[in-house]
Amino acid sequence: MQLIIGSHVSFNKDKQMLLSVTEALSYKANTFMFYTGAPQNTKRVELDDKLIEEAKMLMISNNIDINDVVVHAPYIINPANSKNRDFNISFLKQEVSRVGKLGVTKLVLHPGSHVGLGVDVGINNIVDVLKNSIDDNTNVDICLETMAGKGSEIGRSFEEIKSIIDKVGSNHIKVCLDTCHINDAGYDLSDFDKILEEFDSIIGLDKLAVVHINDSKNCLGSHKDRHENIGLGYIGFNKLMQVIYHEKLKDVPKILETPYVGEDTKYPPYLFEIEMIRNKKFNDNLIRDIIDYYKK
Repeated sequence: MQLIIGSHVSFNKDKQMLLSVTEALSYKANTFMFYTGAPQNTKRVELDDKLIEEAKMLMISNNIDINDVVVHAPYIINPANSKNRDFNISFLKQEVSRVGKLGVTKLVLHPGSHVGLGVDVGINNIVDVLKNSIDDNTNVDICLETMAGKGSEIGRSFEEIKSIIDKVGSNHIKVCLDTCHINDAGYDLSDFDKILEEFDSIIGLDKLAVVHINDSKNCLGSHKDRHENIGLGYIGFNKLMQVIYHEKLKDVPKILETPYVGEDTKYPPYLFEIEMIRNKKFNDNLIRDIIDYYKK
């Protein structure tokens, strides 16, 4: 099967998405995910039509389908908390518009934290923000990310995600499944078939648009959300490979968000992790090989 795999990559004001494509190709990836600006602030550069076209042409010449490309919404949007409702709506609408201009169709969004308001109120707040941020004219799908359940996070269960989807009632609400997050939320990846069956019965596999492939620094049900490099965490290489190569997910893009390594954590692991995944064999010298490669 044709594996659709990539990683988080950069985006800057000078090269914009063209930089994202170039970086993805350096990792020998055939998809990628990026932020259209810093995830922790509202500063955004105007999108350059010429750079967008150059990026699209580079994707076409390297067999990257733009429909497999993903943008991640900034963390400062917290739809579950009504305190910043107007900001959440306006900034998310702006982000949806930017993603649409880029020609990307998938926008991953953290459902957010209710911050003491309670799950039911938090879910209703999320629904309110989503209903006011998208309409039937958009070509962008908002992919709600499954969360680890840290603090008052919403999205720690398939049932919570399903409740949001049902209440919004739009075909543009999809799901991003994160392996680290569901492990930390208590879903045992040693039986991934069972997890997929549960997902399908509650939400529906047709709603699964993106998979984040991350190992976890924490054990099952820890509710911590700390990503680890592939094969070096509590999930392990073999379990993650069952997710990556599952027949039912063959058309779903897989995105790595694993930590940079080495001194000051400055070396990206993605070239080596993607190679390891394609070879279907764990590299016992993964971290050493990454550091040696970038120190050359």
